[in-house]
Amino acid sequence: MANAPHGGVLKDLVASDEHLRDNLKSEAHTLPDIILTERQLCDLELIMNGGFSPLEGFMTEADYKGVVDNLRLADGVLFPIPITLDVSREDIERLSLKTGVRIALRDPRDEQALAILTVEDVYRPDQVKEAIQVFGADDPAHPAVAYLRNKVKEYYVGGKVQAIQPPTHFDYVALRYTPAELRAHFKKLAWRRVVAFQTRNPMHRAHRELTVRAARQRQANVLIHPVVGLTKPGDVDHYTRVRVYEAIMAKYPNGMGHLALLPLAMRMAGPREAVWHAIIRKNFGATHFIVGRDHAGPGKNSQGKDFYGPYDAQDLVMKYHEELQIEMVPFQQMTYLPSTDEYQPVDEVPKGVQTLDISGTELRRRLKTGAPIPDWFSYDAVVKTLRESYPPRPQQGFVIFLTGLHGSGKETIAKALQVTLNQQGGRSVSLLLGDTIRPDLDTPFSATAEEHSKNLQRLAFVAAELARAGAAVILAPTAHKQAARDAIKDTILHQAGPGGNFFGIHVATPLEHCEANDRKGVYARARKGEIRGVPGVDETFEPVERPQLTVDITKQNIPEIVHSRHRPASRDRVTALGQ
Repeated sequence: MANAPHGGVLKDLVASDEHLRDNLKSEAHTLPDIILTERQLCDLELIMNGGFSPLEGFMTEADYKGVVDNLRLADGVLFPIPITLDVSREDIERLSLKTGVRIALRDPRDEQALAILTVEDVYRPDQVKEAIQVFGADDPAHPAVAYLRNKVKEYYVGGKVQAIQPPTHFDYVALRYTPAELRAHFKKLAWRRVVAFQTRNPMHRAHRELTVRAARQRQANVLIHPVVGLTKPGDVDHYTRVRVYEAIMAKYPNGMGHLALLPLAMRMAGPREAVWHAIIRKNFGATHFIVGRDHAGPGKNSQGKDFYGPYDAQDLVMKYHEELQIEMVPFQQMTYLPSTDEYQPVDEVPKGVQTLDISGTELRRRLKTGAPIPDWFSYDAVVKTLRESYPPRPQQGFVIFLTGLHGSGKETIAKALQVTLNQQGGRSVSLLLGDTIRPDLDTPFSATAEEHSKNLQRLAFVAAELARAGAAVILAPTAHKQAARDAIKDTILHQAGPGGNFFGIHVATPLEHCEANDRKGVYARARKGEIRGVPGVDETFEPVERPQLTVDITKQNIPEIVHSRHRPASRDRVTALGQ
């Protein structure tokens, strides 16, 4: 039989509130509302369907502090990750948030009311402490810490929710199971032991061999349970991954495995995340859970060291084994033996026997360059799917981002690059100058700080969509704040798919030169007080952090800059991005 839910009862709010649905839906029309973020939407779906049992809403301050400090809810139940609904001071005032107020929670995609939250408390968390306790360090190199710093608002609202309806999905609907549905599926098939496999990456032959071996050793079946919510920036998109999973399921022994998708927003919290994943799989009915080396690790910190030790996640899951009541299966690293054409765990290979492996970095290189991927590593159907979504570099889009003062020469460089890339051919080239989509509709330096920020977000969105479609995009706003530059880069890397190739250039021409050659008189007008918000006069142009190339038109002419070499990451010319 399926494993008991965490806390003893599956909190399926969609089912329990079904009899109230019509009344709740009508009430939602009369209530103030919050449009959820993508992460909040993922969290709410798993709160409502019981994936986060025993939670019945977003954490109150008591629950939040218990989780941050001790991995426990206020009632003592083990739970390692804070599940919070963040709001701003403006939201609190606009919605009159206080104890007892009811708020409609709406889907950001179609603004449908999904649930009603009854506010129990509104509190200001210590987000630095949250970063240190939950993620191990207040280091923005950790994607969840960067998210906490840049996107999470300063207050949290706690309270239980009543479910109106789950979010509507239009992709892979047949593969999306709630905990109750998956438990019913296991019962129908008489699956008494289920080994769950968590992944946010494409699967290859080694993963298939690992999961089959784990199942056979435990006389169990396999649940392939990949995350299709928010994962690590730069990961393969979930559409491509699911096509890969569908292809690889055909390689399992008949009746052994099942594929179901999990709408989870990962935090990449390593050891705590492993415990969280175990709880979630327990709620979905699994009896066993595979925990890998550096499970849900985000990679390197700002000092170039791993955030977590390779076995920290396994150790923490074992520490709470009695409470979790789900058996951990340690991930065995598999390697290929060409002499016998089979995969075996690394620690079981006799000394001196030849082995072969392809790292994730090497796989990405082969996909980018079109180099062959051997059939001992993956299956033809998997490789075909990956190549369709991630074509070789000459077919990928990219973004060249130039930033500098007004009059620094960035627009002239951008236009010269456009001509050079058009000459190369092979893809369309789009040029986005200035800080707006339509500079002819906006007077320069007339926008407020908020409008300027929104304009840059629009530019980044348009650039990402063009690059996703395979275009070369040259983006040349002033973008005098480092946070704005980071947001633009983040959008490109997150949303441009295979076109998420970003090349940043700082046009570091000195202010004195820019001002002396200012034919439009922008600086003169700014110094007279006729216009405001001019970087270099009444706005600081913040230092550009980690540009791939720095140029200065007082030291180099435009042709030299256009054909300058990209240091230190590559010896290619800037324009070689298009080749």
